[in-house]
Amino acid sequence: MAGVTLVELMVALVLGLIVAGAAMSLFLATRQTYVASEGLGRIQENSRVAFELMARDLREAASNGCGTDLSAAVNVLNAPASRWYTDFGGGIRGYDGATPFADAAFGTGAGQRASGTEAVELKSAQSDGVTIKKHNPLAAQFEVNTKTHKLAPGDLAVACDPAHAAIFQVTNASPGVNATIVHQTGSGTPGNCSQGLGAPVVCSPPTGTSYQFGCAYGGTDASKDCSLDENKWSAFLARLKAMRWYVGCNGRAACSEPGGRSLYRSRLTNTDGVLGVQNDEIVEGVTGMSLRYLVEGGSAYTAAAGIGAADWSKVVAIDVELRMTGLDRVDGAPLERTLHHVVALRSRAP
Repeated sequence: MAGVTLVELMVALVLGLIVAGAAMSLFLATRQTYVASEGLGRIQENSRVAFELMARDLREAASNGCGTDLSAAVNVLNAPASRWYTDFGGGIRGYDGATPFADAAFGTGAGQRASGTEAVELKSAQSDGVTIKKHNPLAAQFEVNTKTHKLAPGDLAVACDPAHAAIFQVTNASPGVNATIVHQTGSGTPGNCSQGLGAPVVCSPPTGTSYQFGCAYGGTDASKDCSLDENKWSAFLARLKAMRWYVGCNGRAACSEPGGRSLYRSRLTNTDGVLGVQNDEIVEGVTGMSLRYLVEGGSAYTAAAGIGAADWSKVVAIDVELRMTGLDRVDGAPLERTLHHVVALRSRAP
C-alpha cells in the first residue's frame, strides 16, 4: 500500500500547526474582547449604582420636611460641634485628600478611608416625617398625627414649620403604641441642653428659649390663641440622618491594589437608644473620588480646600468624579474609567 513521504508528513504538520495557531489566536482575541466587554459592563453597572445612591443623598443634603435649609435650624443637642453626626451646621462638608476625618484617621484596614482620597459629609431629614398636631413646650412633648411614626428614644430629630426649625434628641417615644414624642433634658447621649426649641439657643435646663410648633409664630404672640384653627400652622417632625461618602480599603487585597478599594458610606445608627456609626461597602472597584463644589453666586466649581467654613451653607451643587478600575486585566493592565456626575441640592434650588 502507498504511504506518505517524510516531506509530505512535515508539510501536513506545519499546515496543522498554522490552523491550530490561527484558531488559538482567534480564541485568545475573542476571550480578550469578552473580558474587556465584561469588565466595562461591570464598571458601568458599579458606577450606575454608585452615582444613583450617592446622588440621592447629595440632593437631599440640608433638607427637611418643610422644604427649608436644615443648616439654619437651631440645635439644642449637648456640644453638637464635638461629633460629626450632631453638627448640622452647613448641612454638607467636604474633605480634601490630605484632611482626615476628625474622629477617624486614614488607614488600610477594612472600612477605613484610603489615604489621599476625598470625602463628603451630608446631613438631612428622613423622608418619612409626620405632622405635629400639638406641641407643649413646658412638658417638652409633641403629639403627632399617627402612632406609626418610627421615632424611637435616642433618635436625632428635627421639628419645623414655615418660620423655624429645631434639632434635638428624642428622649421618650413608643412607635406603634402612642403618638407622643418627648424631648426633655437629663437623659440620652448626647442629650438635650434645653427643652426650649426656640432661638437663640439658651442651654439653661429645662426651659431655654420657648417655641411652640404648630402655633402661629411659634406661640410667641400672646394674642394668638393656638386652640383656634385659624392660628394653627403646619409643622412636621422627622428623624435626622447623617452620612459620609468616601473611598475605603475593603480588606480583600492591599489598599494600593485596584481590588483593595471600594466606595463606602458611613451612616448614623440608633441601637436601643445608643447612637453609633456603621460603615457600609457600596460598590467595589472605586479607586478614587474627586469632589468639586459650586457656591451660590460662584462661576466655577471649587475644591473642598477652597471653601470657607461659612460657605458650606451656600453650596448649591456638587461635581462628583469617580475613578473606576476593573478587577480583570486586558492586555496586561486593568481597565480604568473616570466618570462625572453633577448633582444640585434640592433645598437650595432657586
